[in-house]
Amino acid sequence: MARRTTSSSTGSSPGPRNRTPQPLPRRRRTFGDFVKAFGAFVALVVLLVGVPGALATQIGWPLPSGKPSLDWLQQEITVDTFINVLTVIVWFAWAQFTACVLVEVKAALSGVGLPNRVPGAGPSQLLARQLVAALLLVGATAASFTPGLSQLGQNLEGNQRGTVAVAQQTPGGLFAQQQEQAAADTAAAIAEQAAHAASHADSGSGHAAKEGDTKYYRIQPPEGRHHDSLWEIAQRHLGDGRRYKEIYQLNKDRTQPDGSKLSEASLIRPGWILEMPGDAHGGELVEMPDEAPKVSEQVQQQIHDYAKTGDHQQGGGSQQGGGSGDRDTAHIHVPQQRPSSDQGGGDQQHEQAGSQESGFSFGLPEALVGAPLLAAGLLGALGRRRRQALWQSALGAVGGRRGMEPPIPTGSAADAQDALLVGADPEGVRLLDLSLRGLAAALAAESRPLPTVYAAWLSGNGDLHLQLAQPAGKPPAPWQLGQDQTFWMLARTDAERYEDVDTAAPYPGLVSLGTMDDSRLLLNLESVPGIVSLSGSESDRAGVFASVAAELATNGWSDRMTITLVGFGQDLTPLAPNRLRHLDDVEALVETMEAETRQRRGALGAAGHDSVLTGRTGPAQHTRWAPHLVLLAAEPSAEDAVKLAELAADASRLGIGYLVGTESGDLPGAAWEMEITSQGKLLAPLLGLELDAQLLPVAQQRAVVELFVEADPERESTNSSAPPFLVDISEQGRPAVYARLVGPYEIIGLETPDGERSPLLHEALALLLLHREGVHPRVLSSALWPRGVTEDVRDALVERLRGWLGNDPDGTPRLGIDAAGRLTLAKSVVSDLDVLRSLYHEATQGKGVNSRAVRGRLLTDALVLVRGPLLADRPQGRYGWLTHEIIDAQLPLLVADIGLALSAFHLEKDRAEKAIEALNAALGSAPGDERLWNELLRATHATGDSDRLKRLAADLVARSGARGLPPRTEALLDELLPTWRSGVAAVG
Repeated sequence: MARRTTSSSTGSSPGPRNRTPQPLPRRRRTFGDFVKAFGAFVALVVLLVGVPGALATQIGWPLPSGKPSLDWLQQEITVDTFINVLTVIVWFAWAQFTACVLVEVKAALSGVGLPNRVPGAGPSQLLARQLVAALLLVGATAASFTPGLSQLGQNLEGNQRGTVAVAQQTPGGLFAQQQEQAAADTAAAIAEQAAHAASHADSGSGHAAKEGDTKYYRIQPPEGRHHDSLWEIAQRHLGDGRRYKEIYQLNKDRTQPDGSKLSEASLIRPGWILEMPGDAHGGELVEMPDEAPKVSEQVQQQIHDYAKTGDHQQGGGSQQGGGSGDRDTAHIHVPQQRPSSDQGGGDQQHEQAGSQESGFSFGLPEALVGAPLLAAGLLGALGRRRRQALWQSALGAVGGRRGMEPPIPTGSAADAQDALLVGADPEGVRLLDLSLRGLAAALAAESRPLPTVYAAWLSGNGDLHLQLAQPAGKPPAPWQLGQDQTFWMLARTDAERYEDVDTAAPYPGLVSLGTMDDSRLLLNLESVPGIVSLSGSESDRAGVFASVAAELATNGWSDRMTITLVGFGQDLTPLAPNRLRHLDDVEALVETMEAETRQRRGALGAAGHDSVLTGRTGPAQHTRWAPHLVLLAAEPSAEDAVKLAELAADASRLGIGYLVGTESGDLPGAAWEMEITSQGKLLAPLLGLELDAQLLPVAQQRAVVELFVEADPERESTNSSAPPFLVDISEQGRPAVYARLVGPYEIIGLETPDGERSPLLHEALALLLLHREGVHPRVLSSALWPRGVTEDVRDALVERLRGWLGNDPDGTPRLGIDAAGRLTLAKSVVSDLDVLRSLYHEATQGKGVNSRAVRGRLLTDALVLVRGPLLADRPQGRYGWLTHEIIDAQLPLLVADIGLALSAFHLEKDRAEKAIEALNAALGSAPGDERLWNELLRATHATGDSDRLKRLAADLVARSGARGLPPRTEALLDELLPTWRSGVAAVG
C-alpha cells in the first residue's frame, strides 16, 4: 500500500513545502561585449555628431536665403540645387534617427513597456535600438551601483527612501520580449548585472534590508481579460521577465492581507503586496506609505504589516510549521474519499484486486493490466487503426477482399493485447472526458474562466477530484467542493448523467503517473509553473517516459496535441503519428520551442487572452489551443538546461509542458521534482507524494508497438485472405452446436440453461465464437465482469460453460485449453458467422472459381444467412466488450462483398433485376457502403429505365445531405446520367 509523506509539523499540514524553480546562473560580460559596445559608441558619435558637423562645415545652409517665388520654378536645376535637396533629405533623416535614439534610450533605462514608435522610422529605429542595446550592455554594471542613474527620468527622491510600485496594467510589456528582441537582450543584461550586485549586497545578511529601504508592489484587480503575473511585473520593473523568481523568493510563504500565502510563482491575487528587489524601477512610483498621498491609510497599514513578515521575522523561509494558511501551498494532496458503499465501488475494487492478484500465474504483463486509462487509450487507438486498414483495403480491393481478417498476434504481442483487454477501463475514460467537457461548458455558460488544475484524482469508488492551483469559488452543479476550497469533486453517479457537449477538451495535458491510497493521480503537465524533473536510473526513467508518451498519444480526453520526444521514443511514433514527433537532440528542441513560445505569446496577445485556459472556453473555443508537451529523457547539458528553464518559466500559461530526465536530480528551473526508484515507486517528497508508478517497460513497449505496426493501413499484408476458421459446408459437416449471431442470438443443439447464469453463459459463448484463436481466462472474466471478479467465480463459470457445451462423440470436451492457457472451442461448435465466411471464401477462392453454378449457389446461400446486425437483440448493459472488437466493421464489409459478388454474377447474364435484389439485400446490413450504391446505379442503368435511374440518383443525393456525394459516385453519375443534376432538381 502506498503511503503519504506528511509534514513533521503538528496540525493538519499537508506536507513539506513545494520547491521553487532554482535561480539560473548569471551571464558574465565577455570581451566581445565590450568590443560591440565600443563599436556602437563610435557609430552613435559618427551618426549623431559627425553627420551634422560634416553637413554644417562642408555643405552649409542648404535652403534659400530669401522668400520663395515663382521664378524658382523657372530656374535651371544645377548640381548645387541637387546637392542642396539631398542635404535637406539627409538632415531630415538625421533628425529622425536622433529621435529614434532618444526614444530607445528612454525605453531601455525606464524598463516600462515597448519603446514609442517614431513615425516612418522603420529601419532607422531598428538600427538605433541595436546600437543603444550594445552600448548599454556594459553600462549596466555602473548603472546598478550609481544612485539615480538606473532611475533616470524618474523621481530622484525615490532613491533616498523606499517606494511603493503600484500596478500598471500594460499588456504591451509582455510582448516586448518577442517583438523587440534587441531591447529585451539589453534589459536581460542589465537585470543580470543588477541581480549579481544585489546578491553580493545581501549575501551576508540574508533578508537584512530595513523596512525604510525596501520597495513594495501592490497587485491591482484585472482589467478585462488581462491578469497581472510575476513575469510581467519583473518585465516592467526589473527589465527582464525571467527575474520573476527573485520576486517569488522574496515573498513566498509570507502572509498576505487576505490571510493566504504565495506558494506558486504562477499564482498571485489582486490586493496582495509584493516586496521587490532593490533595483526595481519603472511604473508609477510613490513615496513611503506614511508620506504618500496616493496610498490609502488601509494600504499603508497593510504594507507596514507585510514588512514585518519575511525570512528575517520568521526564522527563514524553510520552516515546516503548519498553520491555517498552509492549505494554499501547492501540494498534490490525496483527496478524501466518500464511503465506498455509496456506489458499490468498494466491491468493485475488491473484486478487481482479487482478479489481478490471482492472475499472475497466467503471465500477462501486469504493467498494462494495472494501467486502466493507458490500456483503454491504446486499445481504442488500435481498434481505430484496424478499422482504417479494413476500410482502405475495401476501397482498394478489385474482384475480392484483401486482408479481410487482421493478423492474429502471437507471442508477446498476443500477451500484450490480452493485458490491454483485461486492464482497459473505457467507461472510466468516457466518464472522465464527459465530466471535464461538461465542466468547461458549464463554466462557459456562467461566463467563468477555467480554473488552473494541477492534478486530477480518480478515487477507488469512481469519484473524480480536481485539485486547483488556488480557490476558484463554488463549482457549477453537479460538481461540489471537496475537502477544502482547492478541491472540486464529482461523484460517479453524477458523471454518468452527463451527455456529450460540443466544447473543447479543457485539460488535455492530464496524464497518469500512478496510484496512491487506492486513488489514481493524473498530473496536468501543461499547468506546471516550470519544468517537471524526473531522476533515477536511465532504465527506470525509460518506463515512466514511455508510459507518459503512450497515454498522452492515445488518451480519450483530449482533442489535439503535439508531443515532442527527445532522447527516446522514436519507435513509439506508430502509436499516433499525428501527435508524436521525435527530435534527435536538445539543440533542435531549443530552437523549436523558442519559435513555438514566441508564436504562442503573440497568438494569445492577438486573441486577447492571458492564458490558454481562457481560450478554450467561450466564443474562442474553436481555436482549441492544443497543448505542446515536451518529454526529454536524457539529462541536458548545463547550458541547455538554463535555456529550457527560461523557456519553461512562462510555459504554463502558454499550454506548454516539460518533463525532463536527470541523473543527479538537480535541474535548473525545476518547479516539481520526482524520482523513480528501482522498486517502481515514484517519489516527490516536496509534493508529499509516494506513488506506485505507472510504467511501460521496454518489453511491453515493443509488444504494443508491434500490434500497431501490424495494423498499419499502409503496411502490405502478408497474411492469407482465408478466414482463421473454415467449416465443412457440406451435408456431412453439420455441427453439433450451431449459434446464430448475425441477427437475433439463437443457439441450436443445446438446452437453454436455467438460473441467473444463463445470460453469462450465452455471452461467454459469443465471445469464444468470435475468437476462434482462443480467449485468455482473464480476458473472459474482464469481459463478463468489467468491474472485476474473483478467481473462484470465474473458474466456476468456465466449468458451467464446459458442462453446458458437453463433449464430442469421442469424449473430447467441446471447451478446451490450448498450450498457451487460452480457452478454445471444438470444431463441432459453429456460428453462422463462421459459415458466412466459409461460403464466401469457397465461392471466390474455392470450388466456385471454376464453376459458375457453384459460385452462384454459394453466394446466394451466404446472403440468406444475413438476418440483421450482429447480436441484434443483446440486452442493454451487456456485451460491452464489443466496443473493443472490429467485427462491427468486418461484418458489413463481408456482407457488401457478398452482395457485390452476387450482383456481378447476375449481371454477367444480364439479369439486372436479380442483381438489384442482391444489392438491396446487402444494403440492409451495409447501408453506408459506397461500393454497393455505385453498383446499384450500374445495375439500374442496365435495366434501361431512365426514370428509375433518376429516382435512385435523387435518393442518393438526399441521403448524402450536406456532405454531398462522394467523388466516385458523382463521376459515375456523370457517365451513366449526364443530366442527373438537373434531373435530380426536377425530381426534388
